[in-house]
Amino acid sequence: MTESKTILLVEDSASERAIVTERLERSGFRVVAAANGREGVRLLYSHKPDIVLLDVVMPELDGWKVLELIREVTDTPVIMLTARDSELERVRGLRGGADDYVGKPFSHPELLARIEAVLRRAGERATVKGAYDDGVVRIDFSAREVLVRDEPVSLTPLEFRLLAVLTEHAGQVLSRDQLLELVWDLPYERTGDQVKIYVGYLRRKIERDPAAPELVETVRGFGYRYRKPVRADDELAS
Repeated sequence: MTESKTILLVEDSASERAIVTERLERSGFRVVAAANGREGVRLLYSHKPDIVLLDVVMPELDGWKVLELIREVTDTPVIMLTARDSELERVRGLRGGADDYVGKPFSHPELLARIEAVLRRAGERATVKGAYDDGVVRIDFSAREVLVRDEPVSLTPLEFRLLAVLTEHAGQVLSRDQLLELVWDLPYERTGDQVKIYVGYLRRKIERDPAAPELVETVRGFGYRYRKPVRADDELAS
């Protein structure tokens, strides 16, 4: 799987850049390395990598700004790398459109597992075709566009995956553990609170009243369920 995959590594530490590059190349990846954010953005355009490893703390143009610039032009998967391994930092990265977040120091097996998980999810998204439409929520998977009540809704990659999983299992109660596995792919690194937080984010964007959700229902003691809206023609048929 890894032979044809290109990784853009944006890391201002020369020693860390060299070590990570060497280990990833030994694992079969092609690595394009940038010493700062501006160079990273240039290489993103010229090399079109399959995934970006992005250091947060860099001079001049930090990782947050680079992530913002990346998300303006592409949905290329991004894994944030930083020594500031706090929940607030992780949430900031994921809310900004990052696909995962790895705290320093990290082992090579951990980084490799996260890269492979994110690439696997990206590959699954690329093979998805068609659309979902229940009369209220419409999802164009190929274009990665969402309409709610005929209005476009901007979702982060993680929010999009969460909505896709919920609608795919519409009517079925999904536990927090199931959602962690289906959406995050590395459940042992997440907590149930993470699910609650992101369900809240999603509700703010798709519900008429997030405090009284009609679409994403909380099933106390079990998890969450997406309730398909009843179409007018279905009501007439019944």
